[in-house]
Amino acid sequence: MKLFSKLSSLLITCILMYSCQENQKETPTPPENRQRIELVTNKGTMVIALYNDTPLHRDNFINLVQHKAYDSLLFHRVISNFMIQAGDPESRNAKAKDTLGEGDVPYRVKAEFLPHLFHKKGVLAAARDGNPERASSGMQFYIVQGKIYNDSLLTIAEKRINGWLAEHYIRKDRAHSYLLDSLQHHSASGNTTKYMLYKDSIINWAAHAEEFKTYTIPEDQRTIYKTLGGVPHLDQNYTVFGEVIEGLATIDSIATTVTGEFARPIDDVCIIAMRLVE
Repeated sequence: MKLFSKLSSLLITCILMYSCQENQKETPTPPENRQRIELVTNKGTMVIALYNDTPLHRDNFINLVQHKAYDSLLFHRVISNFMIQAGDPESRNAKAKDTLGEGDVPYRVKAEFLPHLFHKKGVLAAARDGNPERASSGMQFYIVQGKIYNDSLLTIAEKRINGWLAEHYIRKDRAHSYLLDSLQHHSASGNTTKYMLYKDSIINWAAHAEEFKTYTIPEDQRTIYKTLGGVPHLDQNYTVFGEVIEGLATIDSIATTVTGEFARPIDDVCIIAMRLVE
């Protein structure tokens, strides 16, 4: 009963928070005024600063941390040179062969895409499923490890970004929705040749659409991707809402963990606790 009461309180708080904030605009604040979160794992500790530019995600995350929703959860999906993912409530007390990644709270968070927030190494971002609004998971998150890119790889990443943006754009055009249906069909069937053919068709169609704006990775971000590294192809499709300001080495320690099926670490990587840093 105590657990049910606690979860009910968490859900009610989240609903009230979104109803109040839906039309609220956040006044930018300097980096030193960002809320910090200490994330303690059995592989080391990180300190995360939450961006004030993404208030919906910031406040949702703070609320979950205050309710200790992340304590004792696992990093259930770890891919070296890519990212480390956690936040599945079903990972608490999970057995070794349990399949994880589908658990969540019963709500999503509205997407908050901003051109100056990007997937450099160390950023905190919201996981999500393939919903049309690109809304975020209410609870699952990932932290970027990534890798260093050169200009050629950034060009490829840019094309992937625009491919996803074009897919999102074409959903609003019923006359061309057959392209998206065909893309999804060939993706499911594993026909790579036809999948890429329809992918290119969608990108080319969108590029000639009056309202579609082709995305270009800004030069300052390209420089960071070529030095610090990151995962550029996720930009403008997943909400970035914070960054690790202490403990980047802990990301590397977790990311190099030996994994098994579904990229789950063979030896559990556990969030011991999260707390607000006052």
